[in-house]
Amino acid sequence: MKFKGYSGVEVALGVQHLFAMFGATILVPILTGMNASVALLTAGLGTLIFHFVTKMRVPIFLGSSFAFLPGIAAVVASEGANYAGGAIIVAGGIYLIFSILVYFVGASNIKKLFPPVVVGPIVILIGLSLVGNGINDASAINQQGNSWAEYPWLSWLVAAFTLIVILLFMLRGKGIFKLVPILIGIVAGYVVCLILSAFGLNVLNFDAISAADWINIPYVTDGFMQLPKFSLSSILVIAPIAIVTFMEHIGDMTTLGAVTSKDIYQEPGLHRTVLGDGIATMAAGFFGGPANTSYGENIAVLATSKNFDPRIIRLAACFAIVLAFLGKFGALLQTIPSPVLGGVSIVLFGIIASCGIMVLVDNRVDFKNSRNLVITSLILSVGLGITLSGLGGYISISENFNLSGLFVATVVGILANICLPKDLPKIGDSDGNDETISGSDNEQFMNDGY
Repeated sequence: MKFKGYSGVEVALGVQHLFAMFGATILVPILTGMNASVALLTAGLGTLIFHFVTKMRVPIFLGSSFAFLPGIAAVVASEGANYAGGAIIVAGGIYLIFSILVYFVGASNIKKLFPPVVVGPIVILIGLSLVGNGINDASAINQQGNSWAEYPWLSWLVAAFTLIVILLFMLRGKGIFKLVPILIGIVAGYVVCLILSAFGLNVLNFDAISAADWINIPYVTDGFMQLPKFSLSSILVIAPIAIVTFMEHIGDMTTLGAVTSKDIYQEPGLHRTVLGDGIATMAAGFFGGPANTSYGENIAVLATSKNFDPRIIRLAACFAIVLAFLGKFGALLQTIPSPVLGGVSIVLFGIIASCGIMVLVDNRVDFKNSRNLVITSLILSVGLGITLSGLGGYISISENFNLSGLFVATVVGILANICLPKDLPKIGDSDGNDETISGSDNEQFMNDGY
């Protein structure tokens, strides 16, 4: 298969990114009562909008935001999806205001809030916070009434097989096979499940394919496009969540900069990435899709493949748009078994965490310096504490407004970096000749870029 301007390898890389975003993108509308096909459409469209605004230079994929999930679910249940769409448009407008503020404050001033001693732990936290989802999928904990529930060990075997295939091709693969280990792992895991089905085990469910139409116009219901509506109550529930996701956007751009070794804050500029995210979210609200956000899964795929060409992401976005209209094929992707996705997720999210460690190591952050030790400890303990606690990964501010563990940990890290004195003593003995980065030397990282 070859698309105009793309080689076969690049097409495979695009499909790999499609697989990475698919599950999470359709899960948000499924949980909130919105349309999954619309979510695919707005994810692909939003990604293309983001790339246009950021001068085609930032290799990021936008998909459904989980941060908005509680608010959207509440509005859809009480007022309807149209009013949720209107509130999402307002949330995107808040991003536009943030973009203007970032432009006038200056990316360099924003960047000073994120030295390596803050960036590294945040990236580690993103990976470790998400890997629990991979474990849940690998264990098929949410699967009932099939062979995964009847034979719990079977799901772990399939997840382990998928994981091992990915690692083998990552470490030993040649040519195209080394570039698309995630895609190969998914296909291999799916083939195993087909074999298990042939032996009479109930591990695949094709009901979604039977129920889906061949051609689907996702944003039209009963022959009419469902336009967004606005109410103060729905706006107050959904729009303020943009404050939370703005901080998460900064964290994702920081992670992406660390993975790609590019200073995205300066070029194309943080104000452009925020603006692109905002316009993409407004477009999603107009068509009736959930709010958009940058996806850590696709950042992990970038780290795995080492191919940072934004054209590949745009190809994946086009695939997502096409799938939104091809009901049968989109439904086929929904049949990928949970343990297969679990094996993939464990690898991807582990790589994100390792990228955070790489930031600390490459910039020689000195953990004999008690200031660095305290900042890192606070970020990890607060973030993981909220994620692993009985709070469900969020601190509830009101019935429909929650703060994610990542957001709270990011704020704690920034405040600790600002407030803690830079001349705190080192832990243990030191000859004073360390070449590692001390608490006050992190500023050099700001000048070099990451």
